[in-house]
Amino acid sequence: MADLYQDKYRIPSTRLPGYDYGQSGAHFVTICTKDRQPYFGSIEAPGGNWDAAFLRPSVLGEKVRKCWAAIPQFAPFVHLDAFILMPDHMHGILLLDKDEPVGPGTSLQPSGNRFGPQSQNLASVLRGFKSAVTTYARYHNLEFQWQTRFHDRVIRSSVELEKIRNYIITNPGRWEKELDNGQGLYR
Repeated sequence: MADLYQDKYRIPSTRLPGYDYGQSGAHFVTICTKDRQPYFGSIEAPGGNWDAAFLRPSVLGEKVRKCWAAIPQFAPFVHLDAFILMPDHMHGILLLDKDEPVGPGTSLQPSGNRFGPQSQNLASVLRGFKSAVTTYARYHNLEFQWQTRFHDRVIRSSVELEKIRNYIITNPGRWEKELDNGQGLYR
């Protein structure tokens, strides 16, 4: 059975088969805190107006924003697009631009990637980002842990890109509906 390794179940990869995560392309990324702990701040809705809701960031939340904004400094092939920080997760769009010719069907061609150290790809960028935040938290004795994995979606069209941008920027307004009891616990 393909999902077994040494008679134990493995978690299947969520990555798009055959896609080169180091090539030019757009990626919608979600990264959560471990156990969805609200380390990054709290959502406020002025006067109960959820259309105007925003995150009041904690010290760690401010650092997350700064580390995200700094990604192009250590990965100059990355351009930042829409981003939102929530109390227990974040969403962002990363545009990888490797100055390669891109045409129809290019994004789904097999990459020829081999096992070994990965650099200048989506995983290495996010690994560096998560590491910077974790290092800051440890240095300042702040309780914090990321969820081990991250979720990504390869953005395949301009229509999809616009829908995802809208989802990201309107995320704080949905916070109240997504909460079970106002304590950051999801249904």
